[in-house]
Amino acid sequence: MEMTPIGRVASPRTEPLDDDWDTVTAMITLDADRFTPDVLEGLSEFSHVEVVYVFDRVDPAGVELRARHPRNNPDWPRVGIFAQRAKGRPNRIGVSVCRLLGVDGLTLSVHALDAIDGTPVLDVKPYLAEFAPRGEVRQPAWSHELMSGYWRSAAR
Repeated sequence: MEMTPIGRVASPRTEPLDDDWDTVTAMITLDADRFTPDVLEGLSEFSHVEVVYVFDRVDPAGVELRARHPRNNPDWPRVGIFAQRAKGRPNRIGVSVCRLLGVDGLTLSVHALDAIDGTPVLDVKPYLAEFAPRGEVRQPAWSHELMSGYWRSAAR
C-alpha cells in the first residue's frame, strides 16, 4: 500500500509538544502539481475539517507495539497503543478535527491542528455532525486528565 501526501502543514509549532494545541493556527497547502483550487470548492461552507496526516518524524524504533503508561505517567494505567492517541502508532497516522478558518486557492487555514510544521497531510474531509458519535460517549477518567492541557480552552 502506498500513499502520497496531498499537501503539507505550515505551523508555528516545530516540536511535537503534548499540550496547548488550542493556541495554534496552521495552514495546509495542497500539492499544486496534482491539484487545482476547485478540489476545495464548497469546503469553506463547513466550520470544521478532519485532517488525516502522518507522524513522519516519529522514529520507527519509537513505535509502540505493547501496552504502556500514556505519556509514561505511572499514575495512569498501562494501556495498549490502540487505547490511546499517541504519535508512536504502528502506522504513525494522526487524525484531528479542527476549525476551518478559511480557504484561499490551495491553502486551508485551520485552528487547533495538532500537527507540526512540515507534516505530510494524507486527506482532508469536511466534518459532518452525522459522523459524530451516536449515543453516549464513554472514556476513562485518566484520559480526561491527560487531555486537560491538550486544548487550552473548550472552544474549538
